[in-house]
Amino acid sequence: MAKQRIMVIQGPNINILGKRDPRHYGNISMEAIHNQMKTLANQANLDIEFFQSNYEGEIVDKIQECMGEFDGIIINPAAYAHTSIAIRDALSAVQIPVIEVHMSNIHGREEFRQKSMTAPVTAGQISGFGPLSYYLATLGMIQIFEQIKFIEEQQNAAGNRQQR
Repeated sequence: MAKQRIMVIQGPNINILGKRDPRHYGNISMEAIHNQMKTLANQANLDIEFFQSNYEGEIVDKIQECMGEFDGIIINPAAYAHTSIAIRDALSAVQIPVIEVHMSNIHGREEFRQKSMTAPVTAGQISGFGPLSYYLATLGMIQIFEQIKFIEEQQNAAGNRQQR
């Protein structure tokens, strides 16, 4: 069985983590977060890839490219979470598990940041745990994969019983 694959998509300004508003985002870089996620993915025998763009259309393209290629998406749409119907539609269209991540607690910030247009089409949203949010999202995706595997095994067992 091939390794399950996770695509991590980072939205605008995530590439400048560590330099950007440490009060909300801390001092850790995007690369350091990715290295932590790689370590966890390797321990769980998963492949993980990373993509970052400041451009909405590139993010939509990357989400679409995940169809049939990846088993799950972890996304920090950043400011696009609050504005992008295009990203929301792409996430909905790929029909694979998606977890939305925000390092800051968007529900405790400015009013315009408190509503996510993308979260309703995801399996869940993790926000407010700083860099740990990504680790928790990776754990969440591992759990989703385990649940999918369990359901498939149950369905296969039920199918085998019916054939007898």
